[in-house]
Amino acid sequence: MPHLLIIGSVWPEPRSSAAGVNMMTLIELFAEQPWTITFASAANPTEHRADIEALGVTAAAIKLNSDCFDSFIAQLKPDVVLFDRFMTEEQYGWRVAEQAPEALRILDMEDLHALRLARQQAFKQQRPFVLDDLLSEVACREVAAIYRCDLSLVVSDYEIEILTKQLGVPATLLHHQPFMLDAPIAAEALPSFEQRQHFLAIGNFRHPPNWDSVLWLKQTLWPAIRCALPKAELHIYGAYPPPKATQLHNPKQGFYVDGWVDDARQVMSEARVCLSPLRFGAGIKGKLADAMRCGTPNVTTTIGAEAMHGELPWSGLVADEVSHFVEAAVALYSDPVLWQQKQRAGFTIVEQFFNKKNRADALLEKVSHCLAQREQRRRNNFTGQMLQHHQYKSTRYMSLWIAEKQR
Repeated sequence: MPHLLIIGSVWPEPRSSAAGVNMMTLIELFAEQPWTITFASAANPTEHRADIEALGVTAAAIKLNSDCFDSFIAQLKPDVVLFDRFMTEEQYGWRVAEQAPEALRILDMEDLHALRLARQQAFKQQRPFVLDDLLSEVACREVAAIYRCDLSLVVSDYEIEILTKQLGVPATLLHHQPFMLDAPIAAEALPSFEQRQHFLAIGNFRHPPNWDSVLWLKQTLWPAIRCALPKAELHIYGAYPPPKATQLHNPKQGFYVDGWVDDARQVMSEARVCLSPLRFGAGIKGKLADAMRCGTPNVTTTIGAEAMHGELPWSGLVADEVSHFVEAAVALYSDPVLWQQKQRAGFTIVEQFFNKKNRADALLEKVSHCLAQREQRRRNNFTGQMLQHHQYKSTRYMSLWIAEKQR
């Protein structure tokens, strides 16, 4: 029975973030196979941590820059080690390579951090993002982690294109792995257009693109939408709302900062339109995936819809300019024919682009192939071996120095 070790920068929180949902989907997939699974993290668990033990997963607390991890993984002897972001690979990858050299190393990227941060920096500087913005220290670190691993899971086909065409990463090291979604809720089991009311926005407040969306809604977009639809309300949900967010709550303006919600899909299913005005970001947007499953059309930006639907028609309206965004929100909220058309488009995207069985089968086949061809793949990846050697020399001694200092 193969043994999978997942090393998490945080414990999975599927009700807090899209990354948490994606991680739980991966855990559930491998738990359904004849695999033994251990999830290890140095983070402190929160009240929103998923009950992974209920799935038969062993939870293990580990430490950063500690020799105790060496004995932990040497005793565990995993067949596959999955890192949940490149920073985790930087911290533990060299120890895994040293203590469990036969283990297949997989990087779950979540999104291309270099792209998200470059877009955020360009936005702050009030200028368009250009591909040269990607040439950063973060990109160097992220690409190095990809080379050091045997396989990297990339949620976005657009990010695969950037990695291969702009940053020169071999396509053989990458696997397109968008979210694996269950079938959409049947339309007849959902509230109809007439039964729904109000707008919804949702997202973890700790994620900078989400916080920027809330500010843009508050300061610019919502006042214009509310002017056209004076009885409409906007309800904003999300984990970890800071005081600066809750202070924006203003019922007189129809602007409600509701914060944490136990059942995000329930409130999504009751809303008529989901608003997601993302001005920077990357990866797959969990809020829009949930909206499609719940039959809730959306208004978002080009970045919001990016990598979310392949060649299929979008499940809402896309607008980047203020006036266009406002017009799209009013139109989708007011027109039942347009609304039903976009609802059906969302169902199709879930059924075809995010099809759980198809994506799961492809991933399991890829992992099986990489396990069988591990040695050959490593021989063909000399750059990865070189980076592993230099990281081992530099990071190893820095980590050992920190460990010794902590003693």
